[in-house]
Amino acid sequence: MINIALPKGRLGKKVYELFSKIGYPCAELEQDNRKLIFEDPAATVRYFLVKPSDVAIYVERGAADIGVVGKDVLEENRPDVFELMDMGFGACRMCICMPDGYKEDTDSVLRVATKYPNITKRYYKSINREIDIIKLNGSIELAPLLKLSDVIVDIVETGATLRENNMHPETAILSSSARLIVNKSAYRFKCGEIDDITDKLKPFIK
Repeated sequence: MINIALPKGRLGKKVYELFSKIGYPCAELEQDNRKLIFEDPAATVRYFLVKPSDVAIYVERGAADIGVVGKDVLEENRPDVFELMDMGFGACRMCICMPDGYKEDTDSVLRVATKYPNITKRYYKSINREIDIIKLNGSIELAPLLKLSDVIVDIVETGATLRENNMHPETAILSSSARLIVNKSAYRFKCGEIDDITDKLKPFIK
């Protein structure tokens, strides 16, 4: 049995479609229900639906053998897992974003609101910029509008939310997309099947 951590939402649906195509279908998962664990003994697969930011934790701790997670999450938390392949979808950028017309005062401490404090700290340390990080969990764009922060560091896909709030991405600091990860111990014991999965996925990756 191969245990797969699926992120909830659109990303998880796309990942499941791919795994179903390469021989890991699960009829139970395709039904309309509120279950979180689904398995198909015939296909030797068990799926878990988890919050996207938790996928790497389930894989690192061995509850799941493999999972799919954004590169941004891997860079923020740096879990002890193997990153096997870029899945080729879920592309976005992590950017420093600011209000239109904003001028940075380089003589003062920069206040930065973000859901990604570790990535943010590493980036600003690399350019020797002193910052005050304000950790938020949602609606990051609100912070500079209410003068809570000067700028934000956040994931940008289309930029529509920024534009609607008179903001714009200024500097891209990280490119992200969905990545296939594997538990290190599981890879030792199930390397044949896991390598077979990656080989079968490759034709579907753009």
